[in-house]
Amino acid sequence: MHNPDPVQEAPGYRPFWEVKPLTAMSHAEWESLCDGCGQCCLIKVEDEDTGGIYLTRLGCKLLDTTSCRCRDYPRRKKRVPDCISIGPDDISRLSWLPQTCAYRSLAEGRGLEWWHPLVSGDPETVHAAGISVRGWARSEKGVKPSAIARYIIGEAG
Repeated sequence: MHNPDPVQEAPGYRPFWEVKPLTAMSHAEWESLCDGCGQCCLIKVEDEDTGGIYLTRLGCKLLDTTSCRCRDYPRRKKRVPDCISIGPDDISRLSWLPQTCAYRSLAEGRGLEWWHPLVSGDPETVHAAGISVRGWARSEKGVKPSAIARYIIGEAG
């Protein structure tokens, strides 16, 4: 349930994501933009011939497919060396991010959707709206590299 913040309810108040460019956000503000959908943690496959990037329904071994969050976020780069960190300077190069991603949305001049936890006040709305990988992604654990292509669900981005 959303508990209104008196500051946010004040006339003329505009949230940080509407007034600050991505590059001016604090670390805490940046991190809070993540809606917890888990889509960036899905395994991607690159077509060697075309360079196209395809999304699978396989989550990184650290992705909790119920919460759609990393099981070891602070140490993810050590445990998964090819984990992609997303920072303000990376956004223009990350066209594989889904259209629904807050980072991409703000970088493209769009706002946050109604289901984003910063807007709704509820981290469950991203799941209720069907944006997250909850219910359809599975872990890459136990999947042979030769079988990954079977899990492709479409082109990334």
